[in-house]
Parts: sequence; structure tokens; C-alpha cells
Amino acid sequence: MAHATTSAQPQGATGLLLLADGTAIWGRGFGAAGAKAGEVCFNTSITGYQEILTDPSYAGQIITFTFPHIGNVGANPEDIEADVPQALGCIVREDVTNPSSFRSAQHFTQWLEANGQIGISGIDTRALTRRIREAGAPNAVIAHAPDGVFDMPALLAQAKSWAGLEGMDLAIEVTGADTRDWQGGIWTLGQGYAGNGEGERPHVVAIDYGAKHNIFRSLVQAGAKVTVVPAQTPLDAILALEPAGVFLSNGPGDPAATGAYAVPVIQGLLERDVPIFGICLGHQLLGLAAGARTTKMHQGHRGANHPVKRLETGVVEITSMNHGFAVDAATLPANVVETHVSLFDGSNCGIAFTDKNAFGVQYHPEASPGPQDSFYLFEKFVSGLKASEHAA
Repeated sequence: MAHATTSAQPQGATGLLLLADGTAIWGRGFGAAGAKAGEVCFNTSITGYQEILTDPSYAGQIITFTFPHIGNVGANPEDIEADVPQALGCIVREDVTNPSSFRSAQHFTQWLEANGQIGISGIDTRALTRRIREAGAPNAVIAHAPDGVFDMPALLAQAKSWAGLEGMDLAIEVTGADTRDWQGGIWTLGQGYAGNGEGERPHVVAIDYGAKHNIFRSLVQAGAKVTVVPAQTPLDAILALEPAGVFLSNGPGDPAATGAYAVPVIQGLLERDVPIFGICLGHQLLGLAAGARTTKMHQGHRGANHPVKRLETGVVEITSMNHGFAVDAATLPANVVETHVSLFDGSNCGIAFTDKNAFGVQYHPEASPGPQDSFYLFEKFVSGLKASEHAA
């Protein structure tokens, strides 16, 4: 069922994407029933749909997958990136088939339903992606009604009333509630998750703005002991943990909104020369703490195939990205340099302080892009730390 851009409902349609401008795109609903309002984006990844849908950075967003076959390897408990999935739902071209992977523990449709996420299939995702590229990411409602009955006026009002991501602090909604010691390294087929390792390890305090689990696993893999703290943890509480370094995680929403409470903490860490590494939202917050500005992007970058140039060496990394905001490199102060740029549009993808051990990247090195092009960042951060006398 190709999408239709009128209000006329095709026979058999049980799924609907209703844009705030009144455009109705019809398809077949699957997963959870109901309706949710958010921003529609697109992701160009061919694999990793389960990790994408559980990435907290997708809070408030409806994901259009440009690859047509989504759900075909089912779902399993190892491929999740957060305990509670945050994406509102997904839009796909082809109907979900029975899983064809030996790792599958559950049908993708059943997994979506269990996690309260809505799916729509039968959509012309190429046409929708072109619309987003040309007009920007729209606000919309994704809805699934198994009986095919939709209250169009109510859904349109819901889409129009959604405030949008700009100015929205979503990190506070997805962060963990408690301070906790992270357990476990990266997962390997046939071996499961690695342990925390032995011997003295530098202590990293990771501020959770909506972190993916594999970031913490990668820090452990690189040789750190990790303590995870909530997004609004005060500076004094972080310093009391005696960190050898502080990690700033990814997360959703507008960095300027989250920065209201995050930036003063980061600035306090910088003043005390605590080493810092930031990813995605954490990178943007580090930029704000330095005095730079962030801007809302037209369509954002989301996918596992984004080329980024490392300016120091000229090496090109194939990266995984998920962001709708970016640091404005033109506003960086004299003591902060741009280290990486996108080869798609030239937008900023990395910064580093010249007078402190603090750096950040816009992409996700823990997502195994390339597949190992970017793991050096974790090794660079951890190897530069001095082990705390309290490290286990």
C-alpha cells in the first residue's frame, strides 16, 4: 500500500502518519495500537533497527527506515541499548516477515507491541524521506487502529499541538534515576558480555543524559571502571566520587535546554581540569560549556554510513550518527579547535580544547561503525587518565 497524501482512507488501512499540515499517509499498522505525537526523521541504516529503536536519543521521534526490509531478523535481549525504549515508533516499506536469524528470540511485531511502539508498513519511505530532506523534519502523529477507525480531527489537533524538539529538554525524562556502578564489557557472539576486568582501572564517572548501554561497555572494554550518574547530578556529588575523568553521554532533545543545568556542571569540571569526553548530546553540551552555540539542523544526521574527516590526519571514518542539532563551529572560542567534520555537509563532528584534556565527537563510536573506525576514541580517553587510588 503506497502512501496517499489525502485525507481519504484507503480500504484496509490500519496505520496512519498524520503530519501537522494535514497530510495523511496511510499504511498497515503493526506493533502497539494507539497514537503518539513527535518529530518524523529518517535513518539510513541497513541493520541495527532494534538498537536504533531503543536508543534514548530518539525520544520524541518517529523513525522512517530508508532500508525496506526491517524486522526480518526478529528481536533479542542482547541488541537493546536502554531498559525502556524511547522512540515513538517506526515507518517501513515492506511488511514484517517471520524472523530469519538464529539469534531471534521474538517476532519484531511482538517486540514492538510489548514495548509500546507503533509501526506502519506499506509506506513509500523514499517519497517520505525526500519530503523530509526538502521541507525539514515535520511534526506528526503516528497511529495504529486495528479496526481501521481513526478520529482524524483529534489526531490532527494532537499533531499540531506538539511543541517540537526545539527548546525541549528530554534528557531529564530518559536519564537513569540512581547512581550505579556499571557492570560488563562489550558483547561477543558465542561469549556473551565481557566482565569488568581485573586490576587497577581509572575511574570514569559517566553522566547519563540518555545513554546507550554500549557506551558504558566500550569504556569498560577500553580499561575503565565506570560509575553512572543521573543527568542532574550536582558538581559536588560528581567530584565526591573522585573521578579520573568524566564522560558526557548522548541523549535526546535540544542541547540548549538541557544545558540550563548541565553546562554549569561541565564548566565546573573544566575549571578543575577534570578530563572530559563527550558523545553526541554530550559533545554539544561540551561545546556550549566552552561558549559556542548549537543550532537545529534541517533534517539531521541519522544512519550508520556517515563519512567524517579527521582533520589532524585526513583519515575518513565511517560513522554512526543520530542527531538533529549541531555545534556551530564558527562560534568556537580560540582555545577550542574543530577536529572532525561531516563529508556530507561540512557540519561540525568533533571539538577539542587546546589547553585542557577535553574533547567530544558528534557521532557514536560505540555503535561499531566501519565497524571499528572510531573505537580509538575510547582508548584515547581512558589511556589519558590516571587511575584513582580508589579504583577497584
